[in-house]
Amino acid sequence: MSFEKINELGKQRIPFLFISDFKGEKIKVFKISELKKEDIEFSITQEYTYKKHPHSLITQVVPFEEYTKKFNQVIEKIKSGETYILNLTQATKITSNLSLEKIYSMTNASYKLRYAQNFVCFSPEKFISIEDDTIHTFPMKGTIDAAIKNAKEKILANQKEMAEHVMIVDLLRNDLSIVASDVKVEKFRYITKIDAGEKKLLQVSSHISGKLEANWHENIGGILSSLLPAGSISGAPKKSTVEIIEAVEGYERGFFSGVFGFYDGEKLDSGVMIRFIEKTKEGYLYKSGGGITLDSEVLLEYKELQDKIYLP
Repeated sequence: MSFEKINELGKQRIPFLFISDFKGEKIKVFKISELKKEDIEFSITQEYTYKKHPHSLITQVVPFEEYTKKFNQVIEKIKSGETYILNLTQATKITSNLSLEKIYSMTNASYKLRYAQNFVCFSPEKFISIEDDTIHTFPMKGTIDAAIKNAKEKILANQKEMAEHVMIVDLLRNDLSIVASDVKVEKFRYITKIDAGEKKLLQVSSHISGKLEANWHENIGGILSSLLPAGSISGAPKKSTVEIIEAVEGYERGFFSGVFGFYDGEKLDSGVMIRFIEKTKEGYLYKSGGGITLDSEVLLEYKELQDKIYLP
């Protein structure tokens, strides 16, 4: 029903915020004019002033043996041809005396959302943006510690990272082709720097675009429905990969790796909900992970899962 509500609001050019879970099955939609009644904060901006903070997290990561078991299950599925890239994530128990409100206010990110006392996310990754009848997506795939010597050259030359990135770009190009025409890769594998708490990361991204019909405003819900789950945080082929994710990960992603976005009556911008802390009865969970391909090494993937647990 919520996708229809999104279409209706778009048709009337009424500004709204939407929040979707990973699978696009639970959709929350709020008119901006009514948002003051809700316990929600959000910020979408590509230009923010970096604020330094002293806070770090105490983590209780899933044991390596347990992660290895799940990793090996994914590798077997890749070998049997059921998936060729799968984003394997886990929930890490973290200890912090910070409230969700405080985490929201102090973190640095382009896409920030606090949803009541349920979760907070501070994501660097765009999902889609739409402006002037053109849809854009910027898949992020591949990270490296910026302090490593020749980090940029190393990650761009890494064949495993290249293969993973190509798969995701191919998947998202196909996804955009469902809703748009004249789909093309505008920019392939460029580097951006991300402040990751105590260190800096280099992130590899690409830019894909396509042309929409002039009446796209009244079909925003249909566009979102066609593109979810987000390819960069699920894998390919999408349908079978999502089934494997549900069977292997052993926990509920919920709104983690879903998307949220803002429509102002003229254009739309949205982010993928990575870098995500959920509040539960047992305390905070930080959900993170990375893409697995046939060439992946379990120790490196386990380290990446941990490297992504930080307050930017």
